Amino acid sequence: MTIHIGAAPGDIAETVLMPGDPLRAKWAAETFLDDPKCVNEVRGMLGYTGTWQGHRVTIHGSGMGMPSLSIYANELIKDYRAKTLIRIGSCGAMQERVAVRDIILAMTSSTLSTPSRGIFRELNYAPCADFDLLHAAHAAARDTGAKVHVGGIYSSDVFYDERPDLNEQMMRHGILGVEMEAAELYTLAARYSVRALAVLTVSDHLITHEALPAEDRERSFGDMVEIALKAAFA
Repeated sequence: MTIHIGAAPGDIAETVLMPGDPLRAKWAAETFLDDPKCVNEVRGMLGYTGTWQGHRVTIHGSGMGMPSLSIYANELIKDYRAKTLIRIGSCGAMQERVAVRDIILAMTSSTLSTPSRGIFRELNYAPCADFDLLHAAHAAARDTGAKVHVGGIYSSDVFYDERPDLNEQMMRHGILGVEMEAAELYTLAARYSVRALAVLTVSDHLITHEALPAEDRERSFGDMVEIALKAAFA
């Protein structure tokens, strides 16, 4: 048990999928895992452990934003010995060729700041995904028939952005999409020598302003969970 996770020793699997929304963690566990057991309810941040095709898996919420994810990822890695952490979440597309419902596999994640920035001081550290996970997820995505994009994303500190100039430069430099957690996850994974990847469903578009209808989100997010599970155990 830690400050923020009430799971007993052994309750957390070495492979952890991390959606931002705790209710999405509940849905994914009940949909994809055999015999899911709720292992955390502290502060309403739900976590479940079960099996997928015989492999133990934990699906645990991270909350919104890098500070929240940093708390849970630190405790999962340092106290529960998680070895593979895959963020499963939504993002906004920043390129015209990326469409709503597409999957983005984040090879790198740029950011203005993260909870880890104080460690690096003047250095602009470039956090990246684990290559084996990235490669396996790309193969899994193609097998599902999903349209998949691999490249850099942007992890933002804010949801209600007021920097159109910055967005314009990111689009100009090929950033595929924007979300709020991956950069810190990748940094922590590098620090503690574990594997990390962000598998993202495009739920809205910053250029076309299209958004994924609520009734279509479950099916599209299901593809993302399936890709993450196949990648983890490839």
